Amino acid sequence: MTPIISVEGLLLIYKDPNVLIFDVSNGPFAKNNYLKNHLNKAIFVDVNIDLATINIDLAKGGRHPLPSLEEFSITLGNLGISKDSHVVLYDDKNGANAAARFWWMLKSVGHKKVQVLDGGFQMAKNTGFPINSIEEFPKVKGKYKLSNWLLSLVSTDEVEKNLKNHNSLIIDVREEGRYKGEFEPIDLVSGHIPGAINIPFSTNLNKEGLFLEAKELKKNYLKIIKNRESSKIIVHCGSGVTACHTLLAFEIAGLDIPNLYIGSWSEWSRNEKETVVEK
Repeated sequence: MTPIISVEGLLLIYKDPNVLIFDVSNGPFAKNNYLKNHLNKAIFVDVNIDLATINIDLAKGGRHPLPSLEEFSITLGNLGISKDSHVVLYDDKNGANAAARFWWMLKSVGHKKVQVLDGGFQMAKNTGFPINSIEEFPKVKGKYKLSNWLLSLVSTDEVEKNLKNHNSLIIDVREEGRYKGEFEPIDLVSGHIPGAINIPFSTNLNKEGLFLEAKELKKNYLKIIKNRESSKIIVHCGSGVTACHTLLAFEIAGLDIPNLYIGSWSEWSRNEKETVVEK
């Protein structure tokens, strides 16, 4: 199954009861926006509650640390997701708000049928996908047994060790201004991790907000990663959410999914680690 699905493709299958659609938009007004307009059948997923377990001390895991496997198992069951469910995820930022994060989490626990809607809510709306304002709830709740995270995660200490490894590559997917330290709207410190290169997640998309073709993504990333193994590549963002957009792009390109630094800048910058601000 391809990691993304077009609006046209979803239109063909969305009435199937085994197809579950989730709105994973994030932000202070996400739930209100969902209640005004969302795709037919879509259930709202809150990244702060359903996809993270937030600590009081953000130096331990950053702003969106992963929930425990037990917590995530309960969440999946409460959302009505079973091992056989065909899960389609979307948000209002071309997959970068939290749809790709949910995709990564599902893929990391071995779920087979999971896709992100290419172009997100706006593309679906513009294409004429049915929309309503009725809050949707899972039809059936159950249990979803989990055993382990299957995709690679790295800690702050592992990132720091890799700074001295010339064969490693650390990719920061935040927008250029935040990477350079020109401004920081969320975290306490501006700048970036020493040695990290900036490849904003937006470079994964074309002018219409759709993912670039697989061969173009592959060409672009192979130029950057060259002969490095995926085990030597670390991807991060502000809090481990938007980074998953680039991990999704690697999957689309047919490349091995790199390591995710889940704490990202929000954790690194709160641990008195060395930072870089470009003048």
